[in-house]
Amino acid sequence: FVHSAYTFGIESHISQSNINGALVPPAALLSIIQKGLQYTEAEISIGEDGSEKPIESLSLIDAVLPDTVEQRKQSQSKVAQVKTEPVSTNGEETAPADGVNHSGDRMEVEEGLEIPSSKATVLRGHESEVFICAWNPVNDLLASGSGDSTARIWNMNDTTGSANQLVLRHCIQKGGTEVPSNKDVTSLDWNVDGKFLATGSYDGYARLWSTDGQLLNTLGQHKGPIFALKWNKQGNYILSAGVDKTTIIWDATTGRCHQQFSFHSGKYL
Repeated sequence: FVHSAYTFGIESHISQSNINGALVPPAALLSIIQKGLQYTEAEISIGEDGSEKPIESLSLIDAVLPDTVEQRKQSQSKVAQVKTEPVSTNGEETAPADGVNHSGDRMEVEEGLEIPSSKATVLRGHESEVFICAWNPVNDLLASGSGDSTARIWNMNDTTGSANQLVLRHCIQKGGTEVPSNKDVTSLDWNVDGKFLATGSYDGYARLWSTDGQLLNTLGQHKGPIFALKWNKQGNYILSAGVDKTTIIWDATTGRCHQQFSFHSGKYL
């Protein structure tokens, strides 16, 4: 929910508006969404001649897709055309008896494939929602980042039936001791040869780890949460981007800031 609220705020530019929040009634957003859905359904259900047509239920996802209205109308017009077109039988055109064109080829519809639970592996260990996963490019290792302030490396070659996991705890210095940051791990990326894993956290730090779970470097220069990071193809630099409107290139060997860019006018997601 923290990420959803943050993303909504950025995309809506709410911080740049002059709306007085005290004057906004409760559940105003919900009311606007409901009215938008009703408008979209009304637009689809009204034909070009003004007649009302029955429509299938409209999901929230369909309602926000830009081509939904046009596609639904085209689909309805095609159905109407099939129902009214005469069917040719022995050279003579006759009206379809049941309103369906039986002269066309039967359309093949692929049925959904259900994967049995016996072929699925559930990786249990995180204590909060998982935000991101990444496969190691060389070995059968899977990295995951979660809201429990940890990243984990899962060994998928484990023959015991459940993958072994290495817990990468993201800690900060407080009072001379290391304590959990209690911040989400928002991004992660393996280097090209799969030997190192870089993680970005909501606490504003990027971290570099080995495949055996050892913390190699802590990269700290951002002034806010990090939402994206990436290795270069050579594996000697890491690029991170954050809410502080800057991107930083880090030297993967020394952990030092190689270059910092502050050209963005908005927060980087």
